[in-house]
Amino acid sequence: MIEQTPSVQSFDDTWPELPFKEWGDTCATLHLWTQIVGKVRLACTPWTNHSWHVPLYVTARGLTSSLIPHGRGAFQIDFDFVEHELRVSTNSGGGRAARLALEPRTVASFYAELMGALDELGVGVEIDPLPTELPDPIPFPDDTVHASYDGEYVRRWWHILIQSHRVFHAFRARFIGKNSPVHLFWGGLDLAVTRFSGRTAPRHPGGIPHLADWITREAYSHEVSSAGFWPGNADAPNPIFYCYAYPTPEGFKDAKVEPEAAFWYDDLGEFVLPYDAVRQADDPDSALNAFLDSSYVAAADLAGWDRGALEAPPGFPKSS
Repeated sequence: MIEQTPSVQSFDDTWPELPFKEWGDTCATLHLWTQIVGKVRLACTPWTNHSWHVPLYVTARGLTSSLIPHGRGAFQIDFDFVEHELRVSTNSGGGRAARLALEPRTVASFYAELMGALDELGVGVEIDPLPTELPDPIPFPDDTVHASYDGEYVRRWWHILIQSHRVFHAFRARFIGKNSPVHLFWGGLDLAVTRFSGRTAPRHPGGIPHLADWITREAYSHEVSSAGFWPGNADAPNPIFYCYAYPTPEGFKDAKVEPEAAFWYDDLGEFVLPYDAVRQADDPDSALNAFLDSSYVAAADLAGWDRGALEAPPGFPKSS
């Protein structure tokens, strides 16, 4: 039997509009909610290189923490953007669970209810209550400023994540060197995928707001070419796809990157492709793939990566 949620309308726009002015307040609130959930995962999960133990992952209904170890058991936290609820599931007590409504509510309220639910389920943890990578952060228990939730725009953003994940996943498959999962980093709220040359990188200068420099330096301990999707913020209110390299090879900013709408953004130190250029393209997948491939090739060639050893045709293992 096929189950369908009757309260949810069909959504046929594959690459929907996402005007930041319409959902900026919701985006800011949701960003902070994902940070709370991400910090719960961080508190319980063994450190993995490049902070791969902390991101969230896109699902067919929203986002998930994936399985989080706790003592001899485990639990999981899921954002459901179909039913608009947060679910905490455990493997104990016959699968005990808790549900929180995703609706207009303050960050302080969300934080208090989630931490209380974790305590009641026997998986309570303590987290750093200060938001990460944001200027002028308000501690989660005190934040009554951010309290917006527009379910329609959240669903649009999640739908873009699904489409981006699909293209990023195929892009990832064309690389057989060290390669990150496709994951959502809640520090910046960006969906990212990163390729590694295999060589160590110069010491990163750090300086990211409210993020310890040693974390940044470990994240960029090796040469990378990284791409992703970012929904924008109040200072840069346009969703974009991006690509950067660390260290930035000489001549990278002057490289030819496709499609025509892509450009180098000095303020960010990376190539960007406006989301609307992909959404409005005759073939959005081809436009995004052109950006991913051409920006990576520019970075890898200028930095002298051994591309012959790192790449393979999609769908086939590379034999020795």
